[in-house]
Amino acid sequence: MISKLSQIHEDAVLGEGVHVDPFTMIHEDVTIGEGTWIGSNVTIYPGARIGKNCKIFPGAVISAIPQDLKFQGEKTLVEIGDNTTIRECVTISRGTLDKMTTKVGSNCLLMAYVHIAHDCIVGNNVIIANAVQVAGHVIIDDWAIVGGSSAIHQFVKVGMHSMISGGSLVRKDVPPFTKAAREPLSYAGVNSLGLRRRGFSSETISHIQDVYRYLFLNSLNNSRALEEIEVNLPATKERDEIVNFIRSSERGVMKGYIQ
Repeated sequence: MISKLSQIHEDAVLGEGVHVDPFTMIHEDVTIGEGTWIGSNVTIYPGARIGKNCKIFPGAVISAIPQDLKFQGEKTLVEIGDNTTIRECVTISRGTLDKMTTKVGSNCLLMAYVHIAHDCIVGNNVIIANAVQVAGHVIIDDWAIVGGSSAIHQFVKVGMHSMISGGSLVRKDVPPFTKAAREPLSYAGVNSLGLRRRGFSSETISHIQDVYRYLFLNSLNNSRALEEIEVNLPATKERDEIVNFIRSSERGVMKGYIQ
């Protein structure tokens, strides 16, 4: 059902069963997958590619030009996967020349007043709670959870299956499978509960904890800790995910455990 009180550009492509409530504006060069519901007073600008069975609540603004003074009007995109829910007044900016695209994956939940800036990449099954502000070029990997009213600095990377406490200032990378809390943001243990809910075995969780003991609890610098991990712990995809994440970090990782 498309409300007669909405305004949809003739060049926009809407899939079968798309529902658009009154007072919504959909511009040209927009594609929306079948079964997606769009509430009232939503604005979808050129360059949006929205998947199937999404829910976009009132007041959201998708694919507006980035808040970046270097942006020169280049043709860029916002891509949103299937089954993603975007709550009230969320804003998602288009990409710039850096990546050309801002991406939000499938099965995500972006709660009210979240801002996703230009060139961010948000993975699948990610939950970002109310009023989180995500600066440009941030990467948030699959299954991460970001607590409400947090702010994430540009170019930060948040690892898979991690959980960030509400109200956090995220200035450094958050490694996979961890909980992050306190100020300044620090390691607060392995996200054991979340991992169990997603089917990780007790043995795998224990192995992940062993890895982080070397990194955060043994008073070793990162280079020495990674060497010790590779020598003393068996190779697994979880171990290698952590090691590769730490080695590739450009902003440095959050602090270790604080008593």
